[in-house]
Amino acid sequence: MDDQQHLLAIKGGNALFEKECRFMLGVARLDQFVTPDRTEIAFAGRSNVGKSSLINALTRRKDMAKASATPGRTQQLNFFDLGDELYLVDLPGYGFASAPDKQVKGWNRLLFQYLQGRPNLRRVYVLIDSRHGIKDKDIEIMDMLDKTAVSYQIVLTKADKVKPTELDKMISSVKEKMSTHAACHPTLLVTSSEKNTGIEDVRASVWELVHS
Repeated sequence: MDDQQHLLAIKGGNALFEKECRFMLGVARLDQFVTPDRTEIAFAGRSNVGKSSLINALTRRKDMAKASATPGRTQQLNFFDLGDELYLVDLPGYGFASAPDKQVKGWNRLLFQYLQGRPNLRRVYVLIDSRHGIKDKDIEIMDMLDKTAVSYQIVLTKADKVKPTELDKMISSVKEKMSTHAACHPTLLVTSSEKNTGIEDVRASVWELVHS
C-alpha cells in the first residue's frame, strides 16, 4: 500500500469508527448468532490481554466493551453493531488456568462452530500482550484459525509497557512465528490503547475489509 492509499484507509477507518456502536447481544449457542448480513470482524485474546481496552479505544468510548464484562456474559460471544455497517464480535478471553475443563471444552466447541459457520467473517484480530509474546494458548487459537481457513491478524497490545529495544525483539519474534501460519495476515499491528498508538492502523485495517 502506498502513502496515498494508507492515508485514505486511515481517514476511512476514523470515519467508520465515529459511527454509533451499540451492544447487541451475547450468544452461547450456534442458533443464537446474528444473521450474517454484513461484514463481521472478531477480537480474540488471552484473558487480561487488553481486548476491552482496544475495543474502547477503537470506538472512542470508555465503556463500550463494558457489556462484555457483565457477569454471565464472560463465556459468550458478544456482538456489537457499528453504524449498521459492521458487526464487531468480542470473543471470550482464554487462558485462565483455573477454568474447569468442561467450560474450556464448551468454549472451544462454540468457537469452532462460530469460525466454521460465519460466511461474513472477514477477519479475526488475535491480540498478543507485548510483554509476554505468543504463548501456547495463542498457538492453539492460531492453529484453529488455520484449520478453519479464517483470515486473522496479530495485534500486539500494551506496547507502551515495553522498552523500545525489547519491543523490537518481541516484534521480530512474533513475526517469525506468524510466518509459519497459513491463515495469518503478514502485517503485524502494534498498539497501545493507553497512548492511542496504532489505533488508527487497526481502524484502517477494518475499513479496508469493509470496502474490499
